[in-house]
Amino acid sequence: MQPAAIKYEPYTPFVNGLPPAMPALAGVDEIRVPDEIRVPVESDTDIVAARQKGRALAVRLGFSSGEATMVATAISELARNIVLYALRGEMVFCHESDGEKPILVITARDEGDGIADVRQAMQDGYSTTGRLGVGLPGVKRLMDEFEISSIVGRGTVVVVKKWKD
Repeated sequence: MQPAAIKYEPYTPFVNGLPPAMPALAGVDEIRVPDEIRVPVESDTDIVAARQKGRALAVRLGFSSGEATMVATAISELARNIVLYALRGEMVFCHESDGEKPILVITARDEGDGIADVRQAMQDGYSTTGRLGVGLPGVKRLMDEFEISSIVGRGTVVVVKKWKD
């Protein structure tokens, strides 16, 4: 497994709570997209729900128990960051394929205060709240791909991928 590279991109904010490509759907409560699971995240209960749904999708895609546990751990860390730092956001789970094997794609997005220094936030031991500071760097180590985009005052999006071995 290759180490995950960090890709920095500008964050594109939501329009009426939806990604910019979907502002016309702002009044729709639920959008059904095949093979996509959306979990709003605002509380500890939502963290548990996101973890369970993401792990279940990993198992459904044929990931081993160990791989599914790594996925669930990454989901917990990302969702916990939403609750702690943004108060509200969402987790989106879907899958891709490299032709033979499935790739689980996890997106964590929020409209919180954003991360002022992403490079510093990716350092082991760094925390603005006195916690252990292993969240984002730990997620990067658990997953095969890691991308983060954040704009101060607008929010953060983290996209991670896990390839089935």
